[in-house]
Amino acid sequence: MSSPPRFVLAIGLMFLVLVGTNILFPPVVPDPVLVPDSAATTSSTSGGVPAPAAVGAPTAPAAPEVGAETGAEPEVPLERSVTVVSPRYRFEFSTHGARLVSAELPLFRSLRHDGVVDLVPEGSAGFLSQRLVVGNDTIDLRRAAYRAEPEGGLALATGDVAQTLRFIYEPPTTALRVEITYTFEPEIYAIRVEGTVSGVDRPLLLTDLGDGLSFAEADSASEARLMAFAYNHLDRGIQSTLVTRADPGVVQGPLLWAAFRSKFFVTALLAGSSDEATAETDYLGGLLVGPSALPERVSISAAQSIGNDDRFAYRLFLGPQEYSTLQSLGQGMEQVNPYGWRFFRPIVRPFVSIITGILGFLHTNLSIGYGWVLVVFGIAMRIVLFPLNHKAMKAQVKNMEFQPRLAEAQRKYKDNPEKMQQEIKKLYAEGFNPLAGCLPILLPWPILIALFFVFQNTIEFRGVPFLWLPDLSTKDPLYILPMLLAASMFLMQWLSLKSVDQPNPQMKLLMWMMPPMMLLIFLNLASGLNLYYVVSNIATIPQQVWISNERKKLKTGPPAKPKDG
Repeated sequence: MSSPPRFVLAIGLMFLVLVGTNILFPPVVPDPVLVPDSAATTSSTSGGVPAPAAVGAPTAPAAPEVGAETGAEPEVPLERSVTVVSPRYRFEFSTHGARLVSAELPLFRSLRHDGVVDLVPEGSAGFLSQRLVVGNDTIDLRRAAYRAEPEGGLALATGDVAQTLRFIYEPPTTALRVEITYTFEPEIYAIRVEGTVSGVDRPLLLTDLGDGLSFAEADSASEARLMAFAYNHLDRGIQSTLVTRADPGVVQGPLLWAAFRSKFFVTALLAGSSDEATAETDYLGGLLVGPSALPERVSISAAQSIGNDDRFAYRLFLGPQEYSTLQSLGQGMEQVNPYGWRFFRPIVRPFVSIITGILGFLHTNLSIGYGWVLVVFGIAMRIVLFPLNHKAMKAQVKNMEFQPRLAEAQRKYKDNPEKMQQEIKKLYAEGFNPLAGCLPILLPWPILIALFFVFQNTIEFRGVPFLWLPDLSTKDPLYILPMLLAASMFLMQWLSLKSVDQPNPQMKLLMWMMPPMMLLIFLNLASGLNLYYVVSNIATIPQQVWISNERKKLKTGPPAKPKDG
């Protein structure tokens, strides 16, 4: 995927071609700071919630099983799989560690290999295994033998009520007891998790978020570059770090959520049982970022204090980055993969929400594929923006009438700046405004930038074919759309040039230079983005012809006359 600065350059060049050449030419998010291991024993900033650094302390074995007191080898029950199936997901847990070892999404096929998307990467130990930090010791439950209830797992159909799956670890020779209850709804990717830990004094619970997500796109190299973990700090807001730039360490809380994300999917742990986390124990105390057994990855564990009632609760989300779905989770989860740069997000975000809503509305109500949705949307945008283009055109023509007088004033009074300024003020009083032709076209810029991020990252376009295009979220394999884009831009510039009696030399240069440059910039961008701009340009050509004719008519009118005296 092209970087945002590259696209901004593209938008700027497009502005010069479509608008600037027809007017006068007047004179990270920084990575989160990870606390070093040596400082990891400090308490969290969340009002006393311990940081998860105690994991680096000596590790105590899990509670002994039957037979440990006689020196005999403990009997470990055989590992079994427990599945939870619904129309939207198929989760497979292991009774050893209550680990999530597979998270398949039947509605999304893998573009990298046959089958559906499985969020758990191959070779990973899985998600959701746990450890208990008690003082300076750690009780490792990642391979502890749990009992599942019901043993056969769950099967949920559309319309079913929520169902629960419970895992219990209760070694008979100790007072320790751990119970974890997962509540599933058949049509929702979010999972409610509640549990209790008893038999130990005020432990810190560490829940593993695993080693990131599996690769599911055709371009796994690009997908690897986009893999990141993110979290929402109660005071510092949302922070995001590319996995390739992450170092082991501790992220201090309090946190509202922590997540791994790829280009289109996300796995997240959200603090509290709802989106209204208020109590100290609702928040995550921090994150432990450690090395991963998988290459070029990190593993993450989230820390949470156990309350005086021995209970804990959180929510999980394992699914696609659908904007409305993530927004429904609250706590700013829709920004797990934020659109644009931090300083620009408040401007872009409303447009992103509106655009995604419009695209979904057209897709649902017109019962057409997203390829045709982009065609309709491209034409509609040109119709909506036409009044702005028309207003800009009239301002440009009016400015052209003043150009000879402006040049004469600059020549005649080049040695008398004060007199030159007085003459230019007279032109302004008569209606000359060099910015009048630019401002109407600058207004849609936030829309254009929002469209870039929408078309590059919207999961609704993932794997969607259109005509010869196999996937609207990836580049055009035949490069037909980028070539059409360049050709249409050349045609529009040529039409504009024809309507000017004495075109500026810069206009001629841009007419020949800009289309090849835009071809190179858009060559590897998402074909959905290319499709929108090609349709938009083609829809603009009749407008450009009309505007050129209007410009000629306005030029035949009486020129502006200087005032006497």
